[in-house]
Amino acid sequence: MGEVQAFHSDQTTTTTPVGEHADSLSTVLDLVRSGIARTRPEIGRHAGLGRTVVTQRVTQLTASGLLEEGALGPSSGGRAPRELRFRARAGVILAAELGATSISVGVTDLAGVVLAEHTETADIAAGPETVLSRVEEVFDDLLPRVRAELGSPELPVWGVGVGLPGPVEFATGRPSAPPIMPGWDGYPVRDRFARRYDTPVWVDNEVNTMALGELRAGSARGQRDILYVKIGTGIGAGLISNGTLHRGSQGCAGDIGHAATSEEDDVVCRCGNTGCLEAYAGGAALARDGLVAAKEGRSRFLADVLATTGTVTAADVSRAAQSGDRTSVELLTRAGRLVGTLLATLVSFFNPALVIIGGGVSGAGDLLLAAVRRPSTGARCHSRRANFASRAPPSVTAPVSSAPRSWPSTSCSRRNGSPGGWTTAALRADPHWSTCRCALPCSDVPARQWTPRWTPRRTPRRRPPHDGGHLRVTSFWASSPARGR
Repeated sequence: MGEVQAFHSDQTTTTTPVGEHADSLSTVLDLVRSGIARTRPEIGRHAGLGRTVVTQRVTQLTASGLLEEGALGPSSGGRAPRELRFRARAGVILAAELGATSISVGVTDLAGVVLAEHTETADIAAGPETVLSRVEEVFDDLLPRVRAELGSPELPVWGVGVGLPGPVEFATGRPSAPPIMPGWDGYPVRDRFARRYDTPVWVDNEVNTMALGELRAGSARGQRDILYVKIGTGIGAGLISNGTLHRGSQGCAGDIGHAATSEEDDVVCRCGNTGCLEAYAGGAALARDGLVAAKEGRSRFLADVLATTGTVTAADVSRAAQSGDRTSVELLTRAGRLVGTLLATLVSFFNPALVIIGGGVSGAGDLLLAAVRRPSTGARCHSRRANFASRAPPSVTAPVSSAPRSWPSTSCSRRNGSPGGWTTAALRADPHWSTCRCALPCSDVPARQWTPRWTPRRTPRRRPPHDGGHLRVTSFWASSPARGR
């Protein structure tokens, strides 16, 4: 067997015979899984592989349980080919989204369909040992139930996806100086789950996972440039450019909650600085200001909530605003205006085709959306309300669905940063992997068989300052009162 060179996000790789073999295996699997190709001849045409290679890869995937043969397909003149089907329930994915005040855990099949789920309140500041131990307990409770329901007691776990409420160094799966997660900096989250479940593990910022979920299975399907903004206990953004998630050099890209939006120094953010957007417009800020309003008697609605429950949450402020409480309306309007002001700058700079607003506070609905939209009118950012039926676990599992457990890396630099420096077929959910447009050879096709499919324009295409992106509001886990985001 040839040598396989692993890589991280700032390194390149060299294609090897082993890499080419795994690459063609991944390509065949993704073509069938995505429905682009259903027969062996179609696989050969789309992948640029010979008939012998296609037959070998299909045989391997069938033996592993990922593919199965179906009915005869349409004939093009000779013997009718046998159709191939992806077996989504050949294994399961474990997924966990950790928020500042809650955890959401789920088990999905290889297509991302949720088979079991659980949400409960939790404090991320309790530390990694406490929080992750609880996540493992829920995994170990849900997994046997799913196996029993599917009648497969040995159903394998193909991957684990974890979203964290802070910056993550994706190449290592470790939090990187997260401002609201004391004790988490540098903690080996990926290594912990990999040892326990003996499977590839993806760890990323939760907003990045939500952005990927929208791109691959939600409101942003078919788009290439999107901006996902989550307004929950904290505020963050996921940036996808040309179909690729942008994490930054240390995984801190999109940490807009700690961008300075005010010169006032009377409110100290949880990160220790003053003037942060999150300190004035996040869910924790709304709860804080709502509590003050209740104590000072400026809101009868919130005062009644305080007398009944002993506290005030961002959800209480949202409900009060929707009932017409003037003070709560002012709080939400101010929060929306601050977010919208920063968002208008991001829209002008990035020019996304789509902006999606999610998170618990987005449940405030049109009142918040109107305030967010107002500063963006100069950027010609049209907005409308959209309902997204999916839940958080499928978005967390987007990078790991159908992940082969031990396939080597490839040479395309846009695939860097996978678990342990290894890229698998799961990362090919992006259309790039099925119809590669790299200007140079990449491992979707062996270098010796590669022919250019794309030639850069000599004259740049002129584009307007903004092509009319859309603003959508998405509320994750809106049906769960324990969400607390």
